[in-house]
Amino acid sequence: MRKTYRGSCHCGTVLFECELDLAQGTSRCDCSICTKGRFWKAIVPVGDFRLEQGDEALLLYRFGSNSIRHFFCSRCGVKPFGRGRLEELGDFYAVNLACLDDAAPEELAQAPVRYEDGRNNRWEQAPAETRHL
Repeated sequence: MRKTYRGSCHCGTVLFECELDLAQGTSRCDCSICTKGRFWKAIVPVGDFRLEQGDEALLLYRFGSNSIRHFFCSRCGVKPFGRGRLEELGDFYAVNLACLDDAAPEELAQAPVRYEDGRNNRWEQAPAETRHL
């Protein structure tokens, strides 16, 4: 079921709201930044995401193909979301599910997870090992 979630960074400087249906799926990948940050994401179309506070506190990090903009709070270091564009998705936000303040643990536990082999640029398939993700 589609629902409005509120989210934030750890210190509360960055606040956002997004509309999403966790039952539609989430993903974890084994690329270097997602692995090191334990980033668990849901894709949200641009029109369903609203940054409510903290734009001035966000720092931008890009690497590799520079196709995703990774945003971090300059005060606490938490990555609440990234932003990108893919031909098959259009413009989107990748919301860090750990930053959703009002997502119940039961909702998160029931959300389907798709694993992506980002380390080898084979996003359409799962890596051989996923238990660490």
